[in-house]
Amino acid sequence: MSQDPSPTTIVRSDIWYTDGTVVLQAQATQFRVYWGVLAQQSSFFRAMQALPQPPNQPNVDGCPIIQLHDNVADVECLLKALFTPTVHAHSALPLSMIAALIRLGRKYDFHELLELAVARLTYENPSTLEEYEARMAAHAGKAYRATRIQHYPGILIDILTLARENDLQSVLPCAYYRVVLHHKPKQLFDGVPRGDGTTAMLAPVDQRQCIISRDELIKARFREGYTLGWLQKWPYDSDCLNPAICNRGRFDRTHFYVQCDPLWILGRSTQDKEVLCPACYRYSNQLTTAGRKKFWEELPKFFDLPPWSELGNDL
Repeated sequence: MSQDPSPTTIVRSDIWYTDGTVVLQAQATQFRVYWGVLAQQSSFFRAMQALPQPPNQPNVDGCPIIQLHDNVADVECLLKALFTPTVHAHSALPLSMIAALIRLGRKYDFHELLELAVARLTYENPSTLEEYEARMAAHAGKAYRATRIQHYPGILIDILTLARENDLQSVLPCAYYRVVLHHKPKQLFDGVPRGDGTTAMLAPVDQRQCIISRDELIKARFREGYTLGWLQKWPYDSDCLNPAICNRGRFDRTHFYVQCDPLWILGRSTQDKEVLCPACYRYSNQLTTAGRKKFWEELPKFFDLPPWSELGNDL
């Protein structure tokens, strides 16, 4: 004869105010907090508070227990952000907390927390070239690392996944681009070890998109009007001060971008100045700048997304 399983042991969270007025329970963990704060910040809990409580509702010391069908770690992140305001003063937050605020902020209508979390993602993945350049300039030519989200190996993949799963459309073009820029094809398929025993993996839909888009970006950069189009079609020979040197310089730069930097489409090069005469460098700089703007304007298209003007975040 089988025996009934042992009852689940209820764990009391560190978020436990002895004068709290409601207990939230996620899985087997309870959090004692304040109805008033929940109701002030969330229309969901405001409406729930207004409902008459059944006489037989489970309670702790007279505080009703509200069962939440959410991951306990997400609930803990939400309540830390809600009841510890200094959390938002931190220059960088863990992506796990940002993800929790987006998921539960939307589900329970904690609108301010949702906006704060999304703002960190949009800061790191801007929708204008000027903002993108400003983020890159702060790194002085070094590999980009997020400043408002705590860095770890594989974070770019996790940011892309989070943005796509939550339909944060304005984040997606830059997030996709950062993934293909900073990861080799093998990593796009095999993932990136996070350092904690887990691996950041792209979903199949994102693997496919990144591989296809990577190939399209590499091919487009040498087309006329794009960042490196001037290396293939040079209309300014009449102004060149030293055609032999500049022709050799253009050949060397073409070889460099083909062999060493296949996704150089939004950066600025200082080495062109070293291999071109002043007149040719002035023209190349003008054409590169125009090409970078064209690439940015069309970046969503390369990832099968609508134009920037149509990309919004449903908050």
